[in-house]
Parts: sequence; structure tokens; C-alpha cells
Amino acid sequence: MKSNYRIGIDVGGTNTDAVIMQNDTVLAATKQPTTSDVTSGIENALNAVLKASGIDSQAISAVMIGTTHFTNAVVERKHLQKTAVIRVCLPATLSVPPFSDWPQDIQTMVDGGCYLVKGGYEFDGRLINPLDEQHIRQIALELKHNQVNAVAISCVFSPVNDDTEYRVRTLINELHPECDVVLSCEVGRIGLLERENAAILNASLRQLSRKTVTAFGQALSVCGLSCPFFITQNDGTLMSADFVERYPVLTFASGPTNSMRGAVFLSGEQDAIVVDIGGTTTDVGLVQQGFPRQAAMSVNVGGVRTNFRMPDMVSVGLGGGSLVRDSANGITIGPDSVGYQISERAWVFGGQELTATDIAVASGRAQVGEASHVADLDANKVMESLGIIDEIIVDVVEKNRLSAAKIPVIVVGGGSVLAAEQIGDLDTIRPNHFSVANAVGAAIAQVSGEVDRIFSLADISREQALEQAKQAASDKAIEAGAKAETITLVDQEDVPLAYLPGNATRIRVKVVGELEF
Repeated sequence: MKSNYRIGIDVGGTNTDAVIMQNDTVLAATKQPTTSDVTSGIENALNAVLKASGIDSQAISAVMIGTTHFTNAVVERKHLQKTAVIRVCLPATLSVPPFSDWPQDIQTMVDGGCYLVKGGYEFDGRLINPLDEQHIRQIALELKHNQVNAVAISCVFSPVNDDTEYRVRTLINELHPECDVVLSCEVGRIGLLERENAAILNASLRQLSRKTVTAFGQALSVCGLSCPFFITQNDGTLMSADFVERYPVLTFASGPTNSMRGAVFLSGEQDAIVVDIGGTTTDVGLVQQGFPRQAAMSVNVGGVRTNFRMPDMVSVGLGGGSLVRDSANGITIGPDSVGYQISERAWVFGGQELTATDIAVASGRAQVGEASHVADLDANKVMESLGIIDEIIVDVVEKNRLSAAKIPVIVVGGGSVLAAEQIGDLDTIRPNHFSVANAVGAAIAQVSGEVDRIFSLADISREQALEQAKQAASDKAIEAGAKAETITLVDQEDVPLAYLPGNATRIRVKVVGELEF
């Protein structure tokens, strides 16, 4: 390891933030406008933070990047490749074929053919049918002939027994070696349709992920950095560049998660509600034991239902750049925003559009830009607008409270000047470097591994099942880049499934470890 200098970068819709940290200390921080090509914004942020710190680029040991590339590709329907789906299931699951619940526009773009094959497992790992290997070989040749170079493999109950999915991948690689093969057991959780959807999205993004990882490497090289870089994923931890190329979907929602982890680090609070106000949106989530609380339900990404390990967050269209308008029903704020053009279009910066930041400055809540530009704003309009802002924030915070207990609210993000000192009956904390908490969260991130499986306790004890799950989660963390000796258990859950025979229990285990450079 060259040194203990780390750079954290978070690419948001409005700003690209960067920090340089040494151990637990932030040495320099910067905010740069996000550019349309993203990578030049990263270069600008890197150059600015290196210059501000005075640290030689060759002294940096690692760079951690949080990116919206892959989420945007799904939401905007861009850069997705045709993907075939092979579901190993027959005679089960015929009533709901792949792509059944997808929006028509993204299905048309991604659907490269659906194939249902004999095979699959019961909940306890017993075979439904032996795998029809000859059928798989026929499919592989057909995909090659049709020039479909991405395929998602889903097998009924593959999180319980993944042997079939690995066998299918081997058969396809033999006959169609240039094909990107994604296994659902490596991407999603229990739940066939959601897990299958996650695998399809992952396969459709593989081509983009390789280009993006290469572009990030070039951006670092342009700035004189030769150290390894890592990408943050949506549970607040890191994965290596190689890992991202294989599993780009794990970056979905990593930006808000970085902010939550950064807020915890900067404030010292392990249990709190984090309010991250950016230029366009406000993201609010609950932190427990230092990590974001995970969503229990399926998560919708661009209209596609998945079961990723996403943070349980509520987002609203309120940010520093949100437009303030008069309407027939009174004043409206957002959800549209001037975004990264706030420094040109907001009143306090000499622009012509009234934003939430202008209201905050006019009320005395914030000191940015030129206050004289909003000095003539109608006082009643300012107070009414401020009331609307406060109401939006209080409402979204209350949605994340699990009880009436008073826990701290950590307010971070560039737009956090909008928030009052008191949110409902809860006090707010604004830690040092709050505006770049997302980049700090990226810089201090660890590496995780997670397993979500159903075990039959007819033949093994609960303790043995938990131990197997912990070992599998640890193996995943090590594969993603964690030091084996630093791995610790952070979350464990086992739920008996009374409606299934064989004393079935669903076990979910999550571990984290320090990064292995």
C-alpha cells in the first residue's frame, strides 16, 4: 500500500463531489458541476481536490467512486443490450413467463428471446426435473446464430441450490463463448420473478459496465493517478472494478447510501434519520448500527420490479434547485429543478428563475450567492414557500420513523441549507463537511457480502445453517475485495417458514470487511 490517502467521489445529478481523506480526516473537498459525459466532471473534481490538498497524485492509495451511470441507463432507456432469458423450470412457472411485468418500451429494447427448459428445484433443493442439457445446447447455438450476446439464467429456487445455473453457464460458454452469461443466484434474492428481472437488467448492462469502468480508469490516468479504483454499491460498501463489470446493477441507489454512510461517519451517530438534500431531490432513510436499513419489499427500478438489497428510502422532488412557482392553487415547489445550472439560473447567482435556494437566502436561513438579489422578494411569499419546504421535509422524515422515540436527524448534502434547525419534534445535526457527505461515504466504505437462502432444518441444525450462510457471505465479501481477517457480521435474520414442510427457515446474513488493496 502506497499510503493511507483515499479519494472519494460521488457523481450526482447536479454536482460531482470529491474528498481526499487520510485515515479519518478530511484533508480537502470540492464540488464541481456534473457534466453531460460524467467522466470530465470526475476529472475536474479530481484535479480540484488534488490541487487543494497539495498531495501528489502518486501518493493516493485508492479512489472510490459512486456513480449514477447504470441507474440512468435503465431509467432513460439508453445503452441496454438485447438479452435472452433461459428459465430452468418446467413443468412449473408456466403461467407467468419472463418479462411479464415489464413496461413495453424497455421490454422491446431488451427482450432477446425467452426459453423455458426442463429442470429446477423444490424449496428444499430436491429436483423438479433433471436439466435438459440438449435443449440448452440448442439454445446456445440459436443465440449465437441470432447474435444475441447476453443471457440471463434463472432457475426455480436457485438460491437454495445453484448447481443447475452454473451448469447452464458452462454449456453456453462451450458453444457461444462470446456471450455474457448472468446467473440469477449471484444477483438477486429469493423470489423467482424479481430475481430473474435483476439478472436480465444486469446482463443488459454488462456492455455499458465495461465501457464505464474503462472510462473511469482513463479519467484517473489523465489526472496522474495509477492506484486501483472501486465503485460503491447500494448497501454502502465497495466492489472492485472487475466486480462492477460483472454486477453493474449493484450500484443502483448507491448515491443516497453513500450520503447515509458519510453522515454516520461525520456525526458519530450510529442510529439516526439521514436527510440528504441535493439539487433536485431529497432522499431520507433510517440508519441502524451505522448502515442503511434495507428495504423488505421488492424495489422498482425504471418500472422493473427487482429484489436487490436496496436501502429503504423515501425520495421527494425537493432540492436546492427546485423551481418555485405561483399557480392557481397557490405556490408550488418542485419537482422540476434547474439542477447543475443553479449557479447560472437562480436569482442569488444573477439568474432569472426563482428556486428553493433563493427562498432560503431571502429568509435568512442560508448565506449563499448575493442576498441583495432577493432582498425585494415579497415577505409573505417567502414565509409561505418556507412553510411548504418545511412541510415536505417533516412529512418525509416522519415516514421513516419507526417509533415516537426522539432520534437525531442528520442533515447533509449541498441543498441542506433548506432544512430548519428543528424538523417536527426532532433536532437536526449538521456535521462538518456535511455538503460532501456522499463523497466521504464513498471514501470510508467497506466491502460486504450477503446471503439470502432457504434452509431445510430436517437434516442440519439451525446453528449449522447459520454457519453455512455466514461462510457463504464471507466468501462473497472476499471475492468482492475484502480482507478475510477483517470480516465481521453486521446483520443476521432467520425466519421459520411455517407454510413449508421440512422445518424450512429463511436465513439472511450480511458481513463487512476492510478493503484489501
